[in-house]
Amino acid sequence: MTPMQHFVIIGGGQCGARAAFALRDQGFDGSITLVGDERHLPYERPPLSKQYMLAPDGVEPPFIAGQQQYEERGIVVIAGDAATAIDRERRAVELASGRRIPYDRLLIATGAAPRRLPAAEGLDHVFYLRTHDDAAGLAARLSAGGHLAIIGAGFIGLELAAAARQRGLEVTVIEALPRILMRGVPEEIAAKVQALHQGNGVRIVCGAGIERPSGDSDGVVLALSTGEILKAGTLVVGIGAQPRVELAVKAGLAVENGIAVDTSLQTSDPAIFAAGDCCSFPYEARRIRLEAWRNAQDQGAHAAAGMLGAVSPYEAVPWFWSDQYDCTLQIAGLADGAVTSVRRELEPGTCILFHLGESSTATRWRPII
Repeated sequence: MTPMQHFVIIGGGQCGARAAFALRDQGFDGSITLVGDERHLPYERPPLSKQYMLAPDGVEPPFIAGQQQYEERGIVVIAGDAATAIDRERRAVELASGRRIPYDRLLIATGAAPRRLPAAEGLDHVFYLRTHDDAAGLAARLSAGGHLAIIGAGFIGLELAAAARQRGLEVTVIEALPRILMRGVPEEIAAKVQALHQGNGVRIVCGAGIERPSGDSDGVVLALSTGEILKAGTLVVGIGAQPRVELAVKAGLAVENGIAVDTSLQTSDPAIFAAGDCCSFPYEARRIRLEAWRNAQDQGAHAAAGMLGAVSPYEAVPWFWSDQYDCTLQIAGLADGAVTSVRRELEPGTCILFHLGESSTATRWRPII
């Protein structure tokens, strides 16, 4: 009789949960243990900067599945007990509680963590947004009104700005780069997004760094590189994210802007896979890392197949979206490297930009229907 196999997944987010259910969907009948360091069951993160911020009294985490569904599929979820080490020689995961969980195959789906602003460390009234608990604390601040300052004009910062304006707050967004969404969308689309925010009363300051943040009981004071002194009751830092690779580094796995995996999402250890925000993978003759819901969803399923022996390459087209006010932005592919753009108007207020080069992408801007 073949002994039962034990598969362990580290990471209680979209990617880890998707991989657990995909293993069952693909016929795996061994044991599955899903380990998460948060106290909640796995939930989806995109609503935290959108719908969650608009709820007057907060809401439960947007759970991916309920406890009963995990039990019915034979998936053991360990919440609130962080993985602290991977013993590759004995094939076991060590948890903060002291528990050791053996594995035959291991998936690391630890995601990413907000990039910190060292100068703001230790100040009150400063928030980052990654977890449900982060969102709950920030949503409570939005209900109090006042002035919200946001450092970083990426998707998270702009989605929060939209939510805060809809809650009636004064909002200032500060971006060190020359324009908003510098790394995310072409200039034409960025201009539309900026006009949308300014039309809704958001003040956007680009090309400005933060020199001397300070705080008191009433809020924060920001000295900008432009010479302006900005006061706000609440500060949100949204300056990007860093892959959570500490476990991989400690275990001696290859790391290159994330845990380095091959096209099957296998790491430098054949028994260990990685997927989602924490990994970098081959894509069109280069190595990239994506922080997106769709990538976490797709890679979770692909990693499950790899753990079961499949060797097909991961070739899903990168896809992103962002909802701000009554508009949505959708991006398919990667725009970097494009040498020309072609614009197509679909209907009033809706357009698609095709960015053409060695690899192609498309950006769609439209009202939410």
